[in-house]
Amino acid sequence: MEDCIFCKIVKKEIPADIVYEDDLIIAFEDINPQAKVHTLIIPKEHIPNNLYLEGRHKTLIGHLILKANEIAKMKNIAQTGFRLIVNNGKDAGQEVFHIHWHLLGGEPLGRLVCK
Repeated sequence: MEDCIFCKIVKKEIPADIVYEDDLIIAFEDINPQAKVHTLIIPKEHIPNNLYLEGRHKTLIGHLILKANEIAKMKNIAQTGFRLIVNNGKDAGQEVFHIHWHLLGGEPLGRLVCK
């Protein structure tokens, strides 16, 4: 997608502090961190949000989640705890419509209460 900031990061048209990359995904530091560790993990394929995921994405999403665990270990937050968040849609707080996971940790994050 031409105007997608994350697609531009994937294409290296916009600089980012990349912490991991392979042929399917890329992970980089959030420019507006909400925790001591705040890394964004995205598929290189442009997928707007969860509603656009299809059966063909099973391997991609499994790969992304397993790599999120590895990145948490690399950033020394796996043992103390981390949060992996996907915002789906405007009302959920999604600002960039390219599916992405927020890996947060490195400090107590407070209790998240789901009602």
